[in-house]
Amino acid sequence: MHVSCFDRCIQGCVNSVKDVLYNVPYRSKSLSALFKALALVFYGIVFCREKAYKNRWLPSQTLGCLTIVVGNLTVGGTGKTPIVEKLSRELNRQGRKVAILSRGYKSKKESLWVRSLHWLLHGEARPPRVVSDGQQCLMAYEQAGDEPLLLARNLSNVCVVVDKDRVNAGRYAIKNLQCDTLVLDDGFQYFQLKNTFCILLIDVTNPFGNGWVLPRGILREPVNRMKRAQFIFLTKSDQISTERLQSLKRLIRSYNATAPILPCIHAPKYLRQVNGDEQLTLGALQNRRVAALSGIASPDAFEQFLKDRGATVVHTQRFVDHHCYSPEELQDFFEQAQRMGAEWVITTEKDAVRIANTEHLPLPFYFLRMEIEWIEGTAPFQHIMETLSAQHIA
Repeated sequence: MHVSCFDRCIQGCVNSVKDVLYNVPYRSKSLSALFKALALVFYGIVFCREKAYKNRWLPSQTLGCLTIVVGNLTVGGTGKTPIVEKLSRELNRQGRKVAILSRGYKSKKESLWVRSLHWLLHGEARPPRVVSDGQQCLMAYEQAGDEPLLLARNLSNVCVVVDKDRVNAGRYAIKNLQCDTLVLDDGFQYFQLKNTFCILLIDVTNPFGNGWVLPRGILREPVNRMKRAQFIFLTKSDQISTERLQSLKRLIRSYNATAPILPCIHAPKYLRQVNGDEQLTLGALQNRRVAALSGIASPDAFEQFLKDRGATVVHTQRFVDHHCYSPEELQDFFEQAQRMGAEWVITTEKDAVRIANTEHLPLPFYFLRMEIEWIEGTAPFQHIMETLSAQHIA
């Protein structure tokens, strides 16, 4: 596996932090104590913030439409984007006009002076960025961010709006795009906008880390806060044993006695040419020598998918999550892949939206399409969708 010099530095820092986060014997007891102290401070801030919104010391807005939050308790990848896509597509199929509200992580922000000038000239903040109006994509990756653009490309008749202020984004979607349903991507801790339903995602391979909040652990808030969720989806449920899955369900029930729990998996569907129209079945991977390129939170599962489909992974390179690839990085990777005897290069769909120019690359370049499937059948999910779609918010 090849890793760039910059990413080696980043990974070294991450590994050092993980030594502290996961109770690996660490040389510096003082550093471990510092992380614990900071975690207690962080917990205090989280507690006070939640209490302030609960007691209305801080304002929480209601926009008068169905508002669904999708989020998680931990940092890192739980597979939110495919869940948001499936949820939004089904809501649209049942007659809802849906807007996905995203903060647009890693998207290019306007400078302070541009925003200030707009305020002086118009007496109001700039409107949110509309990545898709439901009919077409209106922005490139740099302005939209990778996840909003991926959703915009895959969903027709669903709007995608980006703004750090999700209240502002929601108002705009209702007034200007005539939406009646808002889906907040990564909004479990966003109390500024009151939700109708809250969907919590839990990655079963690492549900709560070591049980500590940041920076000592990976939790954004304590585990008992899952009691706010009306529905709980267990992602990557095919990657642990049935016994561990049942044990996790029992633990969840000790915190949330009523929310339906739906185990699901990220199932590979097909290969598609990056920035092209060619589509191949997964069977094409059998006995194929491939190189794997990724810049996501959990690359292990992606690489294992390729091996499970019969591919021989001769070369891999991992970048940090949301990495923006330069032409030089791509050319360097493809040349190394060629030297290792790769026939194809495979990446993830989220990585593919960050790669604009694929001309003159010496090997065929595909991304792996993944979709959500339900382990216990589609009936529980359909029941949830009927519950959501039946809501009439005054």
